[in-house]
Amino acid sequence: MNFLLKGGLVVDPRLGMVKEVDIRVAKGKIVEIGSHLESAGDDEQEELINVEGKIVAPGFIDMHVHLREPGGEAHETILTGCQAAAAGGFTVIAAMPNTQPCADNEGVIELIKVRAQKADLVQVLPIGTISKERKGQEISEMGSLFRAGAVAFSDDGSGVVSSEVMRRALEYAKILDAPIISHCEDTALAGDGLMHEGYWSTDLGLRGIPAQAEEIMVARDILLAELTGGKLHLAHLSTAGSVALLRFARERGIMVTAEATPHHLLLTDEEVKLQSYATSTKVNPPLRSQADVEALRAAVKEGLIGCIATDHAPWSEEEKEQEYAKAPFGIASLETAIPIVWDTLVVKGKMNPLELIARFTTGPAEVLGIEKEKGFFAVGRTADITVIDPQMKKAVNANVFYSKGKNTPVDGRAFQGWPVMTIVGGKIVMRDGIVKGDKN
Repeated sequence: MNFLLKGGLVVDPRLGMVKEVDIRVAKGKIVEIGSHLESAGDDEQEELINVEGKIVAPGFIDMHVHLREPGGEAHETILTGCQAAAAGGFTVIAAMPNTQPCADNEGVIELIKVRAQKADLVQVLPIGTISKERKGQEISEMGSLFRAGAVAFSDDGSGVVSSEVMRRALEYAKILDAPIISHCEDTALAGDGLMHEGYWSTDLGLRGIPAQAEEIMVARDILLAELTGGKLHLAHLSTAGSVALLRFARERGIMVTAEATPHHLLLTDEEVKLQSYATSTKVNPPLRSQADVEALRAAVKEGLIGCIATDHAPWSEEEKEQEYAKAPFGIASLETAIPIVWDTLVVKGKMNPLELIARFTTGPAEVLGIEKEKGFFAVGRTADITVIDPQMKKAVNANVFYSKGKNTPVDGRAFQGWPVMTIVGGKIVMRDGIVKGDKN
C-alpha cells in the first residue's frame, strides 16, 4: 500500500518537530518527508489521504499490556488484544507474562510471537518472567527467554518479595542489557485491601491499601538498582511518595525509569464512591488521592516519569460483575488511553502535544531498547504512524470495544482527542475507528 499523508501537523519528539509537512509511504517505508509534496497520481497507485487538522505522530508504544493468552482466552486473546491496540492508536505493545502458563519458558514466548504475527495488526513484544512460575523464589532462565524474543522481564501482578531474588534478577538482566519491570507492592502490607487507604476507604467501609505498600518496594528496588547497576523500570506508579523516591534516584544517578497509567492520571479514589462501588474502579495499584494524581501529572509533564502505559487488564463481565471484594483488579484501557490523557493533559493545558507524544514514543522505546527502530520519523524507516484528531470529542462506549474486556470506569464519559488512523509497517490497520478485517 502506497499513500501520501497530506496536510497534517507532524509531531516528532526525537526531532523536536512540530511542523505541517507531508509524509509519503511506499512498500512499508517512509520514502519522503516534506512540505507541499505532490501526489504521484493514479498511475502510481498511491492513495492521497487528507489529514488536515490532524496530528501525525510516530507510532504509539504501550509497554504494559495484559493479553491473557494463553490460559485466559475468556477475558482476552492475542487477536482481540491486537485489535484493541490498533483501535486505540498503538502500533507496538509489550505483553506482560502473567498468563497461564506464564511466560517463563521459550514455548510461551514463541506462542505469543506466532499468534501476534497471525493477527497481523500491531507488533507484539513479549516480556518474560523475573522468576520461575512467578513465585519469586528463583530467577527464570532469562538468557533463553531473551534469545527467544523477550525484551524485558517482569512478574507483574505480583511483587518480588525476596530482595535477594530481585538483586540477582537485576544483575542477570544487566548482562542482557534488558530492563526489569517491577510491580512494586509489599503484599503483606497491602494484605487483602480493596482500594486506597484513606478517607474514602473509611467512608465506604472497604479495606484499604496504604500508599506505603507501593513506596516501600519502590525504595527497595531503587537501592537494589544502585547496588547492581541494572536497568530498573517502575510499573504503574501511583503515589506522590513514589514520585519523590524516583526523584531521589535520579539525583543519585541511579538507572531508574517509570510509567504512569491513564486512569491514575485521571481518577481518584473518590470514584469508588461516585460510581457506587462499581468494580470497574477496582485496580491494582488502586486509584489514589487528588494529591497523588497531581504529583503524577507534574512528574509526567516534567519527564521524570517518561512513559504512559495502559496496564490494559481486561476481564470478562462474569468475573467483574461480582461484589467488590470478590471482583478481580483491572481496567481495560487500550481503546481509551489516548483520549483520556489528551483531554486530561493537553486540552486542559497541563502539557503540550510534543511532551505528551514523547511519553508514548521515545520514552517507552528507550526503556524497551527499540529506540533505534521505533518512536521517530526518518526516511527509510518502517512506517509506524499514529494519527490523532485533536478536536474530535465523543463518549466512550465500552459495548463497541474490540477488547473482550468492557471493564472501564469511564464508560459513557466524553473525551476530546481520539486516534483516527493507525499505520503499522506501512499498512493501515485502523481507519476512523474501524480495524482491518472488521466485517461489521
